[in-house]
Amino acid sequence: MTEAREHALTGTRGRLAARAWPAERPSYVALLVHGYGEHVGRYEELAGVLTRHGAAVYGADHTGHGRSDGERVLIEDFEDVVTDVHTVAGWARGRHPELPVVMIGHSMGGLIASRYAQRHPGVLTALVLSGPVIGDWELPRRLLALEEIPDTPISPAALSRDPAVGAAYAADPLVWHGPMKRPTAQAFVRTLETVAEGGDVGGLPLLWVHGDDDRLVPLPGSRVGVERLAGDALTERIYPGARHELFNETNRAEVFADVTGFLDRVLAR
Repeated sequence: MTEAREHALTGTRGRLAARAWPAERPSYVALLVHGYGEHVGRYEELAGVLTRHGAAVYGADHTGHGRSDGERVLIEDFEDVVTDVHTVAGWARGRHPELPVVMIGHSMGGLIASRYAQRHPGVLTALVLSGPVIGDWELPRRLLALEEIPDTPISPAALSRDPAVGAAYAADPLVWHGPMKRPTAQAFVRTLETVAEGGDVGGLPLLWVHGDDDRLVPLPGSRVGVERLAGDALTERIYPGARHELFNETNRAEVFADVTGFLDRVLAR
């Protein structure tokens, strides 16, 4: 696949470590929005699929994540992260002003992407949400009810049925393996409420993909949020037995095909 090129952008809380995966003659721009505790470098395979499909792919590590500035996994206000994503979008659109833009958000990235679509109507041509933290996600409320948030790392087995994925995640020095920080949990609760109250995305084509064995972001809670967010152009794909990281799952070829097929239909309009 095309080798990623690294860039530094100025975000709301300091330097953002950004990446671009160029395509020879792109027909659209794809913006990747990663999840909690990880980094955009974990999306190399997805980026390869998208560049072969015709996308110029862009993404950045969120503040406090990966190689970006900031205290590790500390997010005090997700609105700042949405602003950072808009900075990445502006960088990408400046390079390809004539091309349509699609956004793909996974997990926490799905929450950020959903809020982005609400704040910036008309910018995106399509929105893809993978295992999104949206709707009724109980974890941050449960953690905030405790006097001290426990240092319980995410089980690698919850990510994928492929054990190599969990092993790579556990060994990745850019992945956070400690406890969630209280201000971040509080920000999650506030932003879940903000997105729930922020209205639907109207005619924006939305693809929702989710594993029905997702133990980190359970399917029923996300469904509440997706159905509230979606306008009149929702497509959903639920994968039996799949866990949280669909782009790293054993059936990822099926997931990739569903994503590119959805984009083909949208971009042909």
